[in-house]
Amino acid sequence: MSNDEFRAALSRLAAGVVLITAQEPPLDEDGRGEDVGMTATAFMSVSLDPPLVMVSLRNDSRMDDLLAEQPLWAVSVLTEGQRQIAGRFAMKGRISDRLLFEDLPCTRGDVTGAQLIDGALATLECRTEQRVPAGDHTLVIGRVLTASLPSGDGEPLTYFKGRYRQLR
Repeated sequence: MSNDEFRAALSRLAAGVVLITAQEPPLDEDGRGEDVGMTATAFMSVSLDPPLVMVSLRNDSRMDDLLAEQPLWAVSVLTEGQRQIAGRFAMKGRISDRLLFEDLPCTRGDVTGAQLIDGALATLECRTEQRVPAGDHTLVIGRVLTASLPSGDGEPLTYFKGRYRQLR
């Protein structure tokens, strides 16, 4: 089986789209670390008791490197109206994360300090419990510390056959 065959087969699995965010540790006592964000479709609930979720991160990606040292991170479950946000944080060779967050309506999480997207279907603040190497990715399992529903309206943004989609 080739990588292309594997990728094509799994592209038939619809997935929800989330934005994973974290804040880099500050470089000095007076500063605040830079906000970092990454679009993810490999995200799932793991356990209700205790409340655990999991995200799959490509090895050596900026988010993988950051979450190896920063245990606090957040998740915003995106709505179909937030497709542009998903695309913005999924770009290869993108501009700095500071500029990506610059004009986004966000609220800083009380527990993690990570950015939470205003109007998301749900937001979670998490603390890493376990990191599991898995091929060219790392599975990051996080304990959910807070969960909220900032927007009761809207439909989820999904990813299917290599494109963002709307449920119909």
